[in-house]
Amino acid sequence: MSETDGLPKRWSKRRIAAVGVLVASVFGVLFVVLTFVQVWHQSRQDEARLVDAIVVLGAAQYDGRPSPVLEARLVAALELYEQGLAPLIVTTGSNQAGDRFTQGYAGFRYLRDQGVPEDDLLVVVDGTNTYEELSATANALFLGDLGSTVLLVSDPYHALRAKEIAREVGLDPYFSPTDLDSSFSQLMRETAGVSLGRVVGFRRVSNLS
Repeated sequence: MSETDGLPKRWSKRRIAAVGVLVASVFGVLFVVLTFVQVWHQSRQDEARLVDAIVVLGAAQYDGRPSPVLEARLVAALELYEQGLAPLIVTTGSNQAGDRFTQGYAGFRYLRDQGVPEDDLLVVVDGTNTYEELSATANALFLGDLGSTVLLVSDPYHALRAKEIAREVGLDPYFSPTDLDSSFSQLMRETAGVSLGRVVGFRRVSNLS
């Protein structure tokens, strides 16, 4: 066979490869778009119900005083607790370099000062990201035989990723959002996080952060 006779086969392979890339790209775009819709939809749901524990995801604190974002989460958790939806509130979050207090302890102090008995509060200070916070929370709940059904409290855009991480670490999660608004950029960032986590696992993603 001459070199000229081989051209159609070579072009056919290139076309097949091009079509394969195109199909993969289309499915990739559809996957991300579907994930965005799920992130947006979940951000608008409030799944408040009876659970074993209310879990407040960490946010910034300033020398023991909750930031506005963390305070909004604590206020929401307090309202759920006062409705009798759980006998326990878990406050989570480590500290940044140079901080005297952890996010978890700042949340504990805030809720204690609002009248929540210390026996109804559990502080989890291990974790600098959502995966680590929820993994440490799961360990604390399991070790204390405190149950596994949790009501996560955080900003609306955070809902889907938080729930999927919670499932990955063995919890049975529901989500109740704060009253804070979610921006398009926040929803897009969460879409990227959820998409990547679904492909490679949320633990691996947390190790990259």
